[in-house]
Amino acid sequence: MSLRFVIVAAIGLAACAGTRAAVTPVTAAAPVAALAQGAKTQWDGVYTVEQAKRGEKLYAEKCSACHGPDMNGGEMAPGLTGGEFTSNWNDLSLGDLFERMRISMPQNAPGSLSRQENADILSYILNKGNYPAGKAELPGQTEVLNGYKFVAVKP
Repeated sequence: MSLRFVIVAAIGLAACAGTRAAVTPVTAAAPVAALAQGAKTQWDGVYTVEQAKRGEKLYAEKCSACHGPDMNGGEMAPGLTGGEFTSNWNDLSLGDLFERMRISMPQNAPGSLSRQENADILSYILNKGNYPAGKAELPGQTEVLNGYKFVAVKP
């Protein structure tokens, strides 16, 4: 009876794996299609150096106690640069990241920063992640930032 269970389980897993394989290419192609349609990414220079400098000062005052002076994270807060950060936000929008910051940060006073201050801090995070600066400031409107995709690999 246990051999029968193993065979049924193996068939079930194989069926699931086949279904997953059929679905994965469609899901993986969606971000590529969005980029092909002209969606901006953090690789497109979506903030200015001046904005990142303002964000650096704000980060030092409001964020570094938890996320660390080098954005490596702390006991209770994740890092804001590096592989783990990149994989956590890959294929989401900068609007998603902005809203997470706007609503839940800083931890000791959530929602206390203005939209401009959050945009400046996000610019500094992008700068520290070695994403290029551009000629226009990162906006503080979620609906606009929803059109900016965060992608791990430069398109």
